[in-house]
Amino acid sequence: MTEPDRTEAPVAGTADSAELAPAVPSADAPTVLVINSGSSSLKFQLVEPTGGEVFASGIVERVGLEEGSARISAGESYAPWSGPVPDHTEAMRVVRHLFDEVGIALDDANIAAVGHRVVQGGARFSDPQIVDQWVRDQVHALGSLAPLHNYAAVAGIDGARELLPDIPHVVVFDTAFFSALPAASRTYALNKQVADEYRIRRYGAHGTSHQYIAEQVPGILGRDAADLRQIVLHLGNGASASAVRDGAPVDTSMGLTPLEGLVMGTRTGDIDPSVYVHLHRQAGMSPEDVDTLLNKQSGMQGLCGMSDFRDIEAAIGNGDEDAALAMDVYIHRLRKYIGSYAFALGRLDAITFTAGIGENVALVRRRALEGLEGFGIRLDEERNAARSREARVISADDSAVAVLVVPTNEELAIARQALGLVQAR
Repeated sequence: MTEPDRTEAPVAGTADSAELAPAVPSADAPTVLVINSGSSSLKFQLVEPTGGEVFASGIVERVGLEEGSARISAGESYAPWSGPVPDHTEAMRVVRHLFDEVGIALDDANIAAVGHRVVQGGARFSDPQIVDQWVRDQVHALGSLAPLHNYAAVAGIDGARELLPDIPHVVVFDTAFFSALPAASRTYALNKQVADEYRIRRYGAHGTSHQYIAEQVPGILGRDAADLRQIVLHLGNGASASAVRDGAPVDTSMGLTPLEGLVMGTRTGDIDPSVYVHLHRQAGMSPEDVDTLLNKQSGMQGLCGMSDFRDIEAAIGNGDEDAALAMDVYIHRLRKYIGSYAFALGRLDAITFTAGIGENVALVRRRALEGLEGFGIRLDEERNAARSREARVISADDSAVAVLVVPTNEELAIARQALGLVQAR
């Protein structure tokens, strides 16, 4: 889902916004600054982990380009910024400036840790780690498994450590939740020597979100987590599914990279690996060309020219056949994973939708589960159609399988893991 345009929002410090000053972190409650670095962006959020209060959040965009932009929201206050952002160190200086603009001085924000999202932890890291030079270098080395993500994360870590050198920095890995996948689900049927030498296995992704949701569901249902079998569907521009038995992952849809699995905004998801060879031989495409095609020019965007589901729904309503087929392909793949995971679990107690599409697109939820009453899955149409930002059950009262919508909160999960590690030292 795209963010609303807020370029006309009042700027902190102006007459319109001065009386809407944001809450200032209390000296009694430690906060965590959560950083999510992309190759050309840096998202940030200041969180109080215990209660979950968000004091401020924002993004620095177009990092490394001649002219960058940034914005911050803090309560009802908002401040934009534009100027050159040559690297992630400068991006962090912009972050500090933005906090000052909305009246929150980072040096006085009681920051106990800086938590960094890292996509790939490989087989080395199954838990959060306090960053020292060795950890930093290991994250960089694992960039060979996630070149689009880990190198950017390291750039963000370096920039943040330079600007906030006296605060512990913690890396939290997207792959950590799936590091203990059963051997049968993490192992590809690839030549063992080759797989071992080049560390080829299924690592998964979005693990922080899947773990957060899997931990929320038992409390919502009033069930014991140690006896709950659930499917979590993280449906955003990137999309993934997981099967969780008794709190531990049994399977997940993403593999060596985030390309495998469900159809996504611009990624193919599952595809015959020979497509790479075919396009090289028949179309003369280089490996880099094919990688770009499969990761950035395919999925819903490649099928119908759109990746925002609001646009796709509108196009379907106007009779767009490409949009209708794209939706059919998306739903077909989703239902295949739901079915296979139900069998892998042996029993299904709950299905939970989360992330931008999962939380907001009732049509996707309805179509994914329609006609499954024979399997004990029955949606309540009114509950499904109702819009809410709250965690909720949307299945009918007589549904044997509970169906839920639970907003994900990866930043809060990262903040809690980072603070927990720092306080445990």
